[in-house]
Amino acid sequence: MKAIVQRVAQASVTVGGEQISSIGRGLCVLLGISLEDTQRELEHMVRKILNLRVFEDESGKHWSKSVMDKQYEVLCVSQFTLQCILKGNKPDYHMAMPTEQAESFYNNFLEQLRKAYKPELIKDGKFGAYMQVHIQNDGPVTIELESPAATVDPKQLTKLEKQQQRKEKIRTKVPSESSRERNAPRSKDDPSASSGAEGDVSSEREP
Repeated sequence: MKAIVQRVAQASVTVGGEQISSIGRGLCVLLGISLEDTQRELEHMVRKILNLRVFEDESGKHWSKSVMDKQYEVLCVSQFTLQCILKGNKPDYHMAMPTEQAESFYNNFLEQLRKAYKPELIKDGKFGAYMQVHIQNDGPVTIELESPAATVDPKQLTKLEKQQQRKEKIRTKVPSESSRERNAPRSKDDPSASSGAEGDVSSEREP
């Protein structure tokens, strides 16, 4: 599980031109859930967010108080793109938890935040919606959090997840047919041996 936590003067979420949520001073949390996350990672992230000392105390000393100490608000926004893995220049999101599971997991995350703090001070965007998130970063202060790596029981992985893992292993270990053809030695008499010959696919590669 990954989170980008920003100390804000104010923040809000708009969906379809309508503002659905807003806070004053506090934290804006962008949360990315991976398919390996469990209740353990969820509880770890809740503790970290609520106890993160990014505010000043009454005497003005910085990095002394948490959002709970100051009784400030928290705005959470689901952000699956935090689980991005770049394949060249193209984002790949197969490590993000599937939508059906992620919505339930995310709602549980909000519930745990509300139980650990004050329900009325925990605000939310709209899961799965196309949102406009307006953040007035105070500082700026931005903290990246990541839960400890989970130990995953293979039996808990779904058939689809196992298939994806096999594909990744094959992709990294076995060169494609076109790669083998490109890497195979060519005779001097082979008319396609020059870089400008017909059949050369190097120019089609992703930069």
